[in-house]
Amino acid sequence: MSERLIFEYSSPGRTGYSLPESDVPEKKIAELIPSRLLRQKENRLPEVSENDAVRHFVRISTLNYHIDKGIYPLGSCTMKYNPKVNELVARFPGWAEIHPFQPEETIQGALKLMYELRNYLAEIGGADEVTLQPAAGAQGEMTGLLITKAYHEKNKQSHRNKVIIPDSAHGTNPASVATCGYQTVQVKSCANGLVDVEELRKLADNQTAAFMVTNPNTLGLFETNVSEIARIIHDAGAILYMDGANLNALLGITRAGDMGFDIVHFNLHKTFSTPHGGGGPGAGPIGVKKFLSDFLPVPQVEKKVNKAGEETYYFDRRKKNSIGKLHSFYGNFGMFVRAYTYIRQSGPEGLKDISENAVINANYLLASLKEYYTVAYDRTCKHEVILTGLKQKAKGVRTADIAKRLLDHGVHAPTVYFPLIVPEALMIEPTESESKESLDDFIEAMIKIANEVDTDPELVHSAPHSMPVGRLDEAKAAKDLNVCYKG
Repeated sequence: MSERLIFEYSSPGRTGYSLPESDVPEKKIAELIPSRLLRQKENRLPEVSENDAVRHFVRISTLNYHIDKGIYPLGSCTMKYNPKVNELVARFPGWAEIHPFQPEETIQGALKLMYELRNYLAEIGGADEVTLQPAAGAQGEMTGLLITKAYHEKNKQSHRNKVIIPDSAHGTNPASVATCGYQTVQVKSCANGLVDVEELRKLADNQTAAFMVTNPNTLGLFETNVSEIARIIHDAGAILYMDGANLNALLGITRAGDMGFDIVHFNLHKTFSTPHGGGGPGAGPIGVKKFLSDFLPVPQVEKKVNKAGEETYYFDRRKKNSIGKLHSFYGNFGMFVRAYTYIRQSGPEGLKDISENAVINANYLLASLKEYYTVAYDRTCKHEVILTGLKQKAKGVRTADIAKRLLDHGVHAPTVYFPLIVPEALMIEPTESESKESLDDFIEAMIKIANEVDTDPELVHSAPHSMPVGRLDEAKAAKDLNVCYKG
């Protein structure tokens, strides 16, 4: 049976619903609704039966690729499995049905969860205090930079107007820097993929507000010179900020605060298994050292204990140097419940196992595929590995072709052409969620494609072949985008 689009089933007069006649006279409607807001002609929607409509949306849903369907190796995204117990707990009425306007005494359980979660994150990241307010990693970055700005202004250092970032940084880093009114200064990576410490030493001066760096970095490598980096930045009077995007490699092994970082952000959707995508809601808490804690957003949940030993949780708004609120109310609470559940289910040893397995999985892919693809940095990686399609490009096949051919094997493509400093990059992050069997399936698909480049390159050039939509004219799709339904 052909897979028709829903409007192809449309037939005049066919319907899948029954509505009662309107009991509002047309004259009354005209009085209530301005004519400019009234539709002048019928909306040209498909006329289909209920059965056709249901089948259409069910079929569309089965075409979606998601982490519950298979491996999702998007590098730097940490597309790990979201345990279903997280979803179950988040739907408990005591969490899901409360309202932020309720009196504090009626939401003590929720306040306790927020208090404990931020303390867990502080312990995991080596921070002294954490705010849960930021609604995403990028807003966490912005929060950290606003705190940096407020700190320098309080210390009469407003002339500090530059933020240094590595050339391998995530795209959100320079965007956050610009949003906060700072100027971006780029430091290059060495041939080994790490920050060029000597160049950093030259760049860090009395105009530097902060250095933002991801560790492990976007190349999947641990910045082994991090202690020296911290010394350089602090000697320059600047703040050392860790983008926590790759925290999944460090849990229970090392902590941002112990490495000298003053600020760290946590992507709950990455490391702590809250859902990805869909436009949110998200959560990007940040942790800070004590000297920055008075600048955090308010309110913060705090705890007091009376003489009888009874605990009470409350909102504290007394930070006099606070940068203010970053989010309506107190953050995306449903994400806090999911992350809290994940941390409590895992425990300290479980969190360490998560990172160790993520690192083992990435290095297994590296060892298995290095014969077939060029490795950007042929050394032990952390949570992700950067391969390149340079061998294949020399034979006329681009990395984009390889990614599209992977779709024919039922696998979502990894991140491609990023980081920007790696030509023909294939950025692969398996996470700890994948079994050896699923990794072997991915490896087998990648090897098959590498062999196809030698034996039948046109097959790869013209992929995908099994998707509902084949190879698009990318230039036309970008210049002549048309997503409107035409009846």
